[in-house]
Amino acid sequence: MMTESVFCPEDLSQDEQDLFWMQRAYQLAQQSELQGEVPVGAVIVKGDELIAEGWNRPIQNHDPTAHAEIMALQAAGKRLENYRLIDTTLYVTLEPCPMCAAAMVHARVARVVYAADDLKTGAATSAFQLLNSPQLNHQVNIVAGVMASECSQLLSDFFKMRRDSKKREKILRQKNPQKNVGDA
Repeated sequence: MMTESVFCPEDLSQDEQDLFWMQRAYQLAQQSELQGEVPVGAVIVKGDELIAEGWNRPIQNHDPTAHAEIMALQAAGKRLENYRLIDTTLYVTLEPCPMCAAAMVHARVARVVYAADDLKTGAATSAFQLLNSPQLNHQVNIVAGVMASECSQLLSDFFKMRRDSKKREKILRQKNPQKNVGDA
């Protein structure tokens, strides 16, 4: 959890600010990975100040909704003492899923900046377009691709490591089959 105020330097262009905050989200994604979670990090900014941050914790929290964005949205609501997060920007290392996108719309987040596309479940521009759907009563401005290469690589490396680990476990089980209790 945040313990200190963090501000973006005032003299940066919008692109430079986006990079500054995405680097913070990337650090949180790395933290998530160290905890055995899918490496996704998110920060919420209002003006030039960091309001809240979050990282994936569904495994650790036994909660399928504990995505980085949801954790950050909850923290921001508590910090601002309001469920409406007007004039905020949410930075996240992976394109939001439908659940997270809907929460951002309900919270009235103004802008979402994400790094890596999620071609299977992304709800900003890839699989779905929920954040700027005209059927909803709020649309969120979207910026995609900030630090896409780095964040995509972090995710790819994580899932490759996970697949390799499962292969090793399978080979070990085949080499050392456990006898069932009733076997002779």
